Amino acid sequence: MSIAADPQTRTVALIGNPNTGKSTVFGALSGVQQRVGNYPGVTVEKKTGRMTVDGRRWTLIDLPGTYSLAPRSLDEMVAVDVMLGRRADTPKPDVILCIVDANNLERNLYLVSQVLELGRPTVVALTMTDLAEDRGTTIDLPKLHDRLGVPVVPIRAHKRVGLDALKAALAESASLDQPSGPPESPFPEPFRAEVARIEAWLAEARAGLPPLPRYLVERLLLDTSGYLEGHVALGSGSVAGLHAEILDARRRLAEAGCPVPAVEAMARYGWAASVLDGVVTRPDEPRVTSGDRVDRVLTHRVWGTLIFVALMALIFQAVFTWSIPLMDLIDAGVGGLAGLVEGVLAEGALRSLIVDGMIAGVGAVIVFLPQIFILFFFLGILEDCGYLARAAYLMDRLMTRLGLSGKSFIPLLSSFACAIPGVMATRVIEDRRDRMTTILVAPLMSCSARLPVYTLLIAAFIPPIALAGFVSLQAITMVAMYAVGVVTAAFVAWALKKTAFKGPTPPFVMELPAYKWPSPRVVLHRMFERGWSFVRRAGTIIFAVSIVMWALLYFPRLPEATEAAFARQVATLEAEREATDDAEAAAAIDDQIAALEARADGEQKRSSLLGRAGRVIEPVVRPLGWDWRIGAAAIASFPAREVVVATLGVIFDVGSDVEGEEGASRLQTALRDAETRDGRTLFTIPVALSVMVFFALCAQCVSTLAVIRRETNSWGWPFFSFAYMTILAYIAAMVVYQAGTWIAA
Repeated sequence: MSIAADPQTRTVALIGNPNTGKSTVFGALSGVQQRVGNYPGVTVEKKTGRMTVDGRRWTLIDLPGTYSLAPRSLDEMVAVDVMLGRRADTPKPDVILCIVDANNLERNLYLVSQVLELGRPTVVALTMTDLAEDRGTTIDLPKLHDRLGVPVVPIRAHKRVGLDALKAALAESASLDQPSGPPESPFPEPFRAEVARIEAWLAEARAGLPPLPRYLVERLLLDTSGYLEGHVALGSGSVAGLHAEILDARRRLAEAGCPVPAVEAMARYGWAASVLDGVVTRPDEPRVTSGDRVDRVLTHRVWGTLIFVALMALIFQAVFTWSIPLMDLIDAGVGGLAGLVEGVLAEGALRSLIVDGMIAGVGAVIVFLPQIFILFFFLGILEDCGYLARAAYLMDRLMTRLGLSGKSFIPLLSSFACAIPGVMATRVIEDRRDRMTTILVAPLMSCSARLPVYTLLIAAFIPPIALAGFVSLQAITMVAMYAVGVVTAAFVAWALKKTAFKGPTPPFVMELPAYKWPSPRVVLHRMFERGWSFVRRAGTIIFAVSIVMWALLYFPRLPEATEAAFARQVATLEAEREATDDAEAAAAIDDQIAALEARADGEQKRSSLLGRAGRVIEPVVRPLGWDWRIGAAAIASFPAREVVVATLGVIFDVGSDVEGEEGASRLQTALRDAETRDGRTLFTIPVALSVMVFFALCAQCVSTLAVIRRETNSWGWPFFSFAYMTILAYIAAMVVYQAGTWIAA
């Protein structure tokens, strides 16, 4: 049962095919009063809004876009349960608003017929009527209203035309206990007789339980996947008995010329054709519109692909490089705030907690906002103008080879800049199996956070020689690191679609929406909505992990005698600097002080809980060619991969300031000179490659894991991602090191 709704508030659920303008209608009705979450236990996004009609509050529920109410999983069941009032976390809708594209009425009425069978008050909003008129299509709205038995309101939501009439129709329909004229079932008589027979069987088997809605009884008969059979509560009856009844019914229907599931398509499309007969008039010769002419180029196999590549390059460039100044500005702001706190508080645990834990934790959250804003700004424009569907169409041929759809391409491409907006961009994928697979392989793309690791180790250990006289070995190594992620992602996607998300690849069904100018209001609202969603949901997890990592690096403190010895040496050097007038001598003393402070910091990190953990796992990482210092740096980089470079600087007594050319050079020298306890060189080329391969495949990014948790609405999938990526990274790094060492020997 649904939760009890506020009697002063009415509820409307929006449902419609993809690309019918449903989100635009939702935004036009609710404005900025929107909230985004997830339905408990499923990955479906829960999007709600508010509006006021004649002084009365309304709650709007934006259900996922779908072509059919045929649930075959928990995710797909959400829309049906919400509209039937069967979800405990959502009030039962007073009215259902069906969004229908005037250019594809027959296809859209398939879903409308299913909604009408739910027996709930319904209003049909007819969108894109202006585009239908441009094509010479006329629609007799009064006759369509009479045929459907529910209000039909033409609107242009992006221009806010027809919204007042739509609100009035919703208010009038919500005041009715039942729809004004429930249509007769579109199914033939034999099918209706079998449904009645199963209803009678269920009434006896479910004695004492609420009756199952007739629509779900129909779905039991139509659902050949068997999903619903396993989710029907039975009293005295058994699941096996229900299954036998359904099989017998399907056999009789096949003999009567009504085979399941084909009978549904025949019945519903036949009903749609009868409804539209005499309602829709089209010209004898279809008009060639400007959109048709544009499509000849944008969907062309050659020219369309070239334009798509150029657009993706622009978006990739924007996310990857245009965001850097804004990210640097955020870093500077966080650093400035930390400096202010350091100037006010005395050195100690409290100052370190606030500066290195809390402020750094907040910075780790907001630093991703520029990339998220830029990506969703471009995606908002492409989606609202109608191009995103064309892009998915172009890429479908390539992605189908991995068992995915064309809609997976943009999220995966975006993940090369940052997996966080890439994972969030999977919301455009309607099919749950494709969406989950894309989410789980997106972190394998080499994001910008991996680049500092590649750059540091390639420059330090890969010889700057040219193969064949012009191809740099260092460049080949960099490309190989990116290729490792791509090839592994392809293998993992294929494996997931054969196991966890096994099933036939769904046919790529997509109606190309008409082109229109994107609405700045809609685009900006979606952009800020995604950014705020990241801060509110994933940010809390990132912040908490940052505090935990601070504690692991801060405690326990060095013995007082050791700290006092470092302090005396620093004080002595500072006194020498004050006493000298020689600028060169003062600079040399400053370098000595910095080196001493770096050594003290390194000693602290080595004795911390994290440093001790590095020693504990040393036997585990030794097959990778690592010692405890590299292992400790890998653990410390769990909040973010790029942290490993600064952590290596601290552990190897260079200091955490290794971003500049001079700092990076000092760290490279320290790594080249590093030795194991038995005097052997620690970093060889196989070791460097092992570290790079590990970071190319591992899940060392708590922000990405937090977003996966937010998008899948489950802790299981981020744990799965971390586990499988860490195992893959470990095995690949070990193979690279062992094979490289064997070849070198």
